[in-house]
Amino acid sequence: MTAVLSNPYLEGNFAPVQSEITADDLQVIGTLPAELNGTFVRNGPNPQFPPKGRYHWFDGDGMLHGVQIGNGKATYRNRYIQTPGWKIERDAGHAIWTGLLEPAQMDNPYGPYKNVAHTALVWHDNRLLALWEGGEPHSIEVPSLETVGSYTYGGNLKSPFTAHPKVDPVTGEMMFFGYSLPQPPYLQYSVVSPEGKLLQTVPIDLPVGVMMHDFAITENYTIFMDLPLTFRRERMQRGEPAFMFEKDTPSRFGILPRLGDNSSIRWFEAPACYVFHTLNAYEDGDEIVLIACRMQGTSILGATAAVEDSTSDIPLLHRWRFNLRTGAVVEASLDDIPGEFPRVNEQYLGRTTRYGYTGRMAKSSMPLFDGLIKYDFVKGNSQTHEFGRGRYGGEAVFAPRKGATDEDDGWLITFVYDEEKESSQLVVVSGKDIAAEPVARIKMPQRVPYGFHGTWIDGV
Repeated sequence: MTAVLSNPYLEGNFAPVQSEITADDLQVIGTLPAELNGTFVRNGPNPQFPPKGRYHWFDGDGMLHGVQIGNGKATYRNRYIQTPGWKIERDAGHAIWTGLLEPAQMDNPYGPYKNVAHTALVWHDNRLLALWEGGEPHSIEVPSLETVGSYTYGGNLKSPFTAHPKVDPVTGEMMFFGYSLPQPPYLQYSVVSPEGKLLQTVPIDLPVGVMMHDFAITENYTIFMDLPLTFRRERMQRGEPAFMFEKDTPSRFGILPRLGDNSSIRWFEAPACYVFHTLNAYEDGDEIVLIACRMQGTSILGATAAVEDSTSDIPLLHRWRFNLRTGAVVEASLDDIPGEFPRVNEQYLGRTTRYGYTGRMAKSSMPLFDGLIKYDFVKGNSQTHEFGRGRYGGEAVFAPRKGATDEDDGWLITFVYDEEKESSQLVVVSGKDIAAEPVARIKMPQRVPYGFHGTWIDGV
């Protein structure tokens, strides 16, 4: 008899939930602020059926968990994102696609991979889009969280769509990109008008396909990260991994005007690193400043062959300064405490921000977060919110107080799971006093598995 190996991403609070429910008038511990009126939605992987082959956390079908808050009360609902692949498997009654750790299914009649739409969300042009960087977005009704369907800007979307588009809080424009691993163009860059019209899609030349998960914007510029997590067919032909982090290849940062193209991009080199998520970027005189969670290298998706540094896969908050006049690059580490899922008050995205927030990583072999860190970039210090013993959360989204004049006047919102009680809460923490106890905890009617990224939709 063959022993079945356990998979930690299918156990504990990483395990999927199967019930889609709606629950009103949830129990609130503390008091929900009267001004907090809107919907918090978080995306994440939740396999509909037992997986085929080896399962990676990035494989699960997308499921949305939403909490609508208003008048001091809260309603919870969770819904699968009904992608075409989800529907095909639902009708078949079992998994059809394998995941990222298995060879591509080139003979699968439905295609070699499934758009799971499970990574992140963006609210733009009064529309909520669920995102997965290998394909098109999916439009979602709010607050019902029912899936409308694939969204391709009237058929004008010709590239994949990053999980991390950027919406300019002043102009209302949205910038996004799509990358390709096996063939050029390896990168395409797009801009959408405030009214939801796709204004431009332009190719950006890269020497080889790279996994590019995030990027950044400033008031006038867009910043791409050509980092050495590469895909090379020639390695595969030699029997080596096609996907590899090349620790001796420099990182490149490309800066171009917002409506620019390949002819107007300017590249800056820095030591090899990997970045999953940027916190923010802004302009400071002749310099473009980028703040992100930097790793020495990464073993993501088994890309270990060229990674030897013991600090690989440990994200630390980091700052780069790119001088547009001299071409100089100056780097500085901003903390020695591992943290990820960086966020800012998005009313200041692309502008100088005094404050930033990350999830504090727990000392664990799993991606667990045991608190939140608030950084004050003016004073150069930080404060921490502790979730408590045996309690782990995720990315905290900033919900600004309506009419606020202070950047940190608002609330940080995230789901927290209590391992001892095996229960979940939505936690609301004061942005001004992050070290204090939460102003409110909303008890969830069912367990909310760990997930990826969320958003706050004000007034909806």
